[in-house]
Amino acid sequence: MNTSGPVDQGLRLIPFRGLRYVPERVGSLAAVTSPPYDVVVRPDGLHHLESADPHNIVRLILPQADTARDRHRQAADTLDRWLAEGVIAPDPDPVLYVYEQRNDEILQRGLIGALALSPAAEGIVLPHEDVMDDVVADRAELMRTTGAHLEPLLLTYRGDGGTPTGAGAVIDRTVLREPLLATTTEDGFRHRLWAVTDPSDRHEIETDLARHQALIADGHHRWATYLRLQREHSAPGPWDYGLVLLVDTARHPLQVRAIHRLLRGLPVSRALKALTGHFRVQRVEGPLPQALDALAEAAAAGNAFLLAGDGGFHLVDRPDPALLARTVRADRPDAWRTLDATVLHSALLDEVWRIPDAPEHIGYIHDTAAAVEQAERLDATAVLMHPVREEVVRDLARQGVTMPRKSTSFGPKPATGLVMRSLALD
Repeated sequence: MNTSGPVDQGLRLIPFRGLRYVPERVGSLAAVTSPPYDVVVRPDGLHHLESADPHNIVRLILPQADTARDRHRQAADTLDRWLAEGVIAPDPDPVLYVYEQRNDEILQRGLIGALALSPAAEGIVLPHEDVMDDVVADRAELMRTTGAHLEPLLLTYRGDGGTPTGAGAVIDRTVLREPLLATTTEDGFRHRLWAVTDPSDRHEIETDLARHQALIADGHHRWATYLRLQREHSAPGPWDYGLVLLVDTARHPLQVRAIHRLLRGLPVSRALKALTGHFRVQRVEGPLPQALDALAEAAAAGNAFLLAGDGGFHLVDRPDPALLARTVRADRPDAWRTLDATVLHSALLDEVWRIPDAPEHIGYIHDTAAAVEQAERLDATAVLMHPVREEVVRDLARQGVTMPRKSTSFGPKPATGLVMRSLALD
């Protein structure tokens, strides 16, 4: 995939009437936002967000009830009630939005809009990770019941670099104006949002984006959900578009972090014993940052993982070549065969530990310290991963090869709750 070269039919981002919190009706905009649904650490993070404000967006994206049906119905009822009470209101006109995130080290700007959907085979929007059917089914039922896209996906494309033109030039002009909203979330990021209302600006964006393809950086399950729901609606309409944030990584490179595994029901002692003869195992000194440095050094030479959960840290590296030859698929590119996530799932989870890839057995946690803490509390094993390089992700995507699910975490991710999309308004 060449995300900077011309294509016959590229990205099509259209305006929509955003649903946004009414500042006067909530404690603060920061208090009603949340990370994306799959980044919230449950139950601790969920309870923290629920208590931050009675109108926190987590009550829509992660509703709590006894059954899935009740959860989705509760989210829809809550959204309807907040709309009726004026807690959330639609913007008066369809617009595109410029969205900025920044802290002392990072500045990221992009465009939020409704993107025309396309399957991977068309080469316009390409995934790089596999998805889990049960998660897609859950997100699909939530979207069906609420009739809304509650959080934007993060997609990237690569512009031409140099002096900004097209979408980049529009973004640079737009941020000189007063924003629609500005808030600072507890992670230290400052967020600002503007509306792009000028027809000539929108035409400039449309013409520019039509030359580009995009890579899904974050939101593979929600993109798969968009496509599933589009197939359910045969007539053209709002289900043909999905809420996204598009970022030009030639101007704003994303950070790539690992997603760690929590192996429920597998104590560290049992995990280590099973590794005998398959991997080298060494105990490494803490604290956590020092142990992660040891992981990074080992990962530079080959596959490496850090196990935690028993109060210590254990470096696992140098896999047995015979084990890899027996367990890793031979019909994939070398870049895929040597991924840590490939080796973890094919050799360790499937063969050595024999752990089913199901939510009751494996948790996926973005925050390193949270993964260690949960493993220690549950007498489980945290498998800490080293991040894969962005160029590896893009190279595999160009070849049409998807990585094992939850292989990467691109960021910074857009805050959930600043702008939503109601399909009933489109």
